[in-house]
Amino acid sequence: MHVHGSCHCGAVRYEAEIDPERTTICHCTDCQALTGSAYRVSVPAHEGSFRLVAGEPAIYLKVGDSGAKRALGFCSACGSPLFATAADAPKVYNLRVGGIAERAALVPRRQKWWRSALHWTEDLAPIDKRETE
Repeated sequence: MHVHGSCHCGAVRYEAEIDPERTTICHCTDCQALTGSAYRVSVPAHEGSFRLVAGEPAIYLKVGDSGAKRALGFCSACGSPLFATAADAPKVYNLRVGGIAERAALVPRRQKWWRSALHWTEDLAPIDKRETE
C-alpha cells in the first residue's frame, strides 16, 4: 500500500510502501513516554520504499535497555514524531500511524509489550464518547 505522511505542520513529508497487515500497537513504557500517550501505533516501511518528499527530520538517538540504538525522527518545528529506525543499516522505518494520511486503513493486527499496557486500554467501550469538543 502506498502511503503519504507528514508532521503536524507539514514541514516534513514522506511517502512509503507498507504492508497494512503489519500495523502494530506497542505498550512499552518508552513508547508511552515518547508519545505522551498510552501506546504507540506504527507500521514498518523498508529503506528502499521510504522517501522524504520535503524537509529533514531531527533525530533523537535513544539507547534501549539492551544497548541497541534507535534513531527517532521528529519535526523540529512542531515536534511531531515521524518514525523510528535502527541507528545503523539495514533500516526499517517504523512509521507513526498518526502522521499517515491513510491511517484509517491501518488497523492494528498485533500488540506488543502487553505487560506494560495501562489496564484501561483493554476496553474503551464504556468511556463517554463525544463527536467533537
